[in-house]
Amino acid sequence: MSQITTAPPTTQTPEELDVVIVGAGYSGIHQLYHYRKKGYSVRVLEAESDLGGAWWWTRYPGARVDSEAPFYQLSIEEVWKDWVWTERFPCRDEVCEYYQHVERTLGVKQNIRFNSRVVSARFSDLLHQWIITTQDGFVIHSRFFVLAIGSASKSYTPPFADIANFKGICIHTASWPKELPVEGKRVAVIGTGASGVQVIQSIGPQVAHLTVFQRTPNYALAMQQRKLDKESQDKSKRLFPVMFRRCRQTPNGFSFDKYPKSLHATTPEERLLFFEDLWTAGGWRFVTNNYMDIFTDQEANDQAYAFWRSKVCERVHDPEMREKLAPTLPPYPFGSKRPSLEINYYDVFNQQNVDLVDLNKCEILKFTPSGIQTADGVDHVFDIIVLATGFHTFTGPYTALKVHAADGTDILEKWADGVYTNLGMTVHGFPNFFYMYGPQSAGSCNGPTCSEVQSDWIVGCISHALSNGFTRVEATREAEIEYRRLILELNERSLSKSSTEPTSFKGDLAQYGRLCREVAEDGYRGFVFSSQVGSRARL
Repeated sequence: MSQITTAPPTTQTPEELDVVIVGAGYSGIHQLYHYRKKGYSVRVLEAESDLGGAWWWTRYPGARVDSEAPFYQLSIEEVWKDWVWTERFPCRDEVCEYYQHVERTLGVKQNIRFNSRVVSARFSDLLHQWIITTQDGFVIHSRFFVLAIGSASKSYTPPFADIANFKGICIHTASWPKELPVEGKRVAVIGTGASGVQVIQSIGPQVAHLTVFQRTPNYALAMQQRKLDKESQDKSKRLFPVMFRRCRQTPNGFSFDKYPKSLHATTPEERLLFFEDLWTAGGWRFVTNNYMDIFTDQEANDQAYAFWRSKVCERVHDPEMREKLAPTLPPYPFGSKRPSLEINYYDVFNQQNVDLVDLNKCEILKFTPSGIQTADGVDHVFDIIVLATGFHTFTGPYTALKVHAADGTDILEKWADGVYTNLGMTVHGFPNFFYMYGPQSAGSCNGPTCSEVQSDWIVGCISHALSNGFTRVEATREAEIEYRRLILELNERSLSKSSTEPTSFKGDLAQYGRLCREVAEDGYRGFVFSSQVGSRARL
């Protein structure tokens, strides 16, 4: 089948398929690979013009992965056996080249229709199919409908009423153009999340002046970046199958796990040396490999924070700047928000041309033609304002992509009074519909591992239906209520307890994977399978 990149006339006869997947990132490609192996008719609809998912349009300076190689890749042997990473934490361009390697190896583009933004999908009770429509009028009928668009596909901009007053360049990190020179410019960065940290440390040494607007400090960890060589990677590949299996057995989706000892069972000397070893190892190790009670015991958590703070204070010279970046009293529990990985982030704040505005003490009052005026009356003049303000995570992508039940109910209407799902992948009232890395899914872990845990379960469920002649599968309301109860219980037990609607599964990935397997092994407990002729199987 040849790659389709343009729309046929709107009068075309709708394509009839077993499965339609939205999104050509890791999740979508993993799904596509397995459906093709099973011989199902399948197509991926991708809004952009090439592979890569979020990485395709993530072009801001310094963009790179925060999961280290070799964990940030598909576990498909045909792909990894001939691929070599050049850095421990690959940059955006290398990830995009990896996607082209996937294409050269698997030929996935023949089943992908690019430049096809899905705007609506409605389930037909008569046909037991989803009717899916793209922005250019292309229509597909599919038995099963899978969203693989992730949780960060819709950017978020705070409701600044007068942002249009600014006459310079105002850009969100999710919409960074291919060319935007920053050398010698006066730049503002609003936000210090993952993209903010990476932009700040990248452009800080280049710009004439940088002003960072921070509301919540980022507990950024030392990346400890380094180059990788082909020889050592080739030697390690004999253990890749074991490594990928092990990743599913850990809380975080990597092959390493929490240290099986309580912080309170250690001496101060043992503790300090252990913390230093984790810090030197770099990356996520200080979070993922730390003492087993770091995230359940407040005193243990406070000691981890104190060590992290000491590392920041060693690098930041000005006492006032130190307090802004690493407050004496932690503003939130250590590890309760996903920390970023940094290379020279804290060093940038030692530069004479860098300022940090604490938005808790001095709010943005208004945008002016020349920049931003803060509540203290200071007019900050900029050439470029960067909005590193993140995404409408989890439910946000559904505001543009309308997913409707047969009775016309929009999925956001269904969730208006609280999110109800089964396993963070299915929704009662929306038969034959699955989503990945969305509301109530496992959240803070290595993305590819989490995606493959969910992908395998969805492939298994759809295969069970097709091989047994079922044309419809739907989560029960009872199963949704039970799963929501678990989500709320996990939230209550967490140091990172949310005071609003919890959007993710706050257990660990291994626990989530076990729950999914148990449901499947119990004959897909909590789901109803049926066919168009009226026979039903309640499981």
